[in-house]
Formats: sequence, C-alpha cells, structure tokens
Amino acid sequence: MQTMTVTPTILFDLDGTLADTALDLTETMNVVLARHGRARVPHERVREMVGGGARKIMERGFAYTGEPASEDLLDQLFAEFLDYYGDHLADHTQIFDGLVPALETLEQRGYKLGVVTNKVEGLSLEVIKLLGLDTFFPVLIGGDTLPVRKPDPTPIFEAVSRLKGDRACTVMVGDSPFDIDAAKNAGVGSIAVSFGYTHVPPGEMGADRLIDHYDEFLPALDSLLGELQSAR
Repeated sequence: MQTMTVTPTILFDLDGTLADTALDLTETMNVVLARHGRARVPHERVREMVGGGARKIMERGFAYTGEPASEDLLDQLFAEFLDYYGDHLADHTQIFDGLVPALETLEQRGYKLGVVTNKVEGLSLEVIKLLGLDTFFPVLIGGDTLPVRKPDPTPIFEAVSRLKGDRACTVMVGDSPFDIDAAKNAGVGSIAVSFGYTHVPPGEMGADRLIDHYDEFLPALDSLLGELQSAR
C-alpha cells in the first residue's frame, strides 16, 4: 500500500454492492404487481431492473408485465413498494462475501467511509443497521436526501463534504451505470463490482477498476489510489 498524504474517502453503493438485496426487492415488486393484477417477474429478470430506486423498479416491472404505469399510478406503486418493503428489508438479504474484512481493513487504515445510494435514506439506514454495517459508515446519502440522485454528482459531493474528505482522493464503489457515471461526473475514482445488478455489462461501464469478488478489492483500491495520488 502506497503511503497517502491525504486520507482517502471511499463511498459505496448499497443494493448489489454492499449486499445482495435482490430477493427482498423481487418479492416486494411481485407483491405490488399482484395487487394490480400483473404477473410475477422472475428473480433473474428483476436483478436487471434494480437501479435508480424503488420507483424505477416499479416502472420497469409494469412495463415488463403489460401496459406501462402512468405517473399518478407510479406514485401509488412507489408508496405501496415502500410500505411492504419497510417490513421485509432483510428477510433474504445477505452481505457479499469478503466485504466485512475489506471494510475492517479500511477502518483500521483510518479511511473515511460512506454510503451513496438511490434507495430512500430511511430504509437504507435500517438495512445497513440490520446487516450490522452501520458502525462502518458515519455518513449515508440516500435517494431522497437531496433533490437529485446518482448519476448526478451532487450526492457524492455531499458525502465527501460531510466526511470532511478530499474529492481528489475519493473512490466510488458500485455495480451500475448510476454509480460509475456519478463518479465520472464528480471527477472521482471508481471501482465496479461484477456481481451486482446492472443492464449494462460491468466491463462496459468505464470504471477505473473492475472486481469479481471482494477478495480483489484492496489490491484494486490501492492501485487506483496510487494513480490518484500521482495525479495530485
């Protein structure tokens, strides 16, 4: 590990990056679809629909199963989704293998850690707590924390500001174009994970690094931070 003159700030997406939440999201989507006479969507298909928040999930689910939902109906579907999901946040959700040791190492190094997600803030905080990850992340920016969400860079800027970090030594870790595009728009480094939820092949998102398992995370991060440090 290269010695850093500035303490790095490492930001993580939640769904598909910190944890595999797809089963709980799938069941919630299908419960709401069934209430409106729609067919269930297979788990494998829902994984491609995640990203952009619950409203986007329901928008894609309705379009997949028939007539697209109107804006007014989407408002209702969004509310129904949050209501059911709030009682089933971590029925099946699991942390990805290798994540906790990686976070423990980052914590030991004194790095500044935060979460930037498009999931609503309240539910995100509860999921992080249920998974036992809340002690790692003093800052969480959710999809409703600010007027804008990823891929807008503002949530990243806000997280860095709250952590008292330095944008020039910040890395965003995520699984979708929302995350990687937000990093590009913010001018920060990016690491994509290949095991999350995305309709774009991970290798085509343009991240600075791509990993297939959290066992690969620290070497990839150290390499990227070295590049960022050299560019200062």
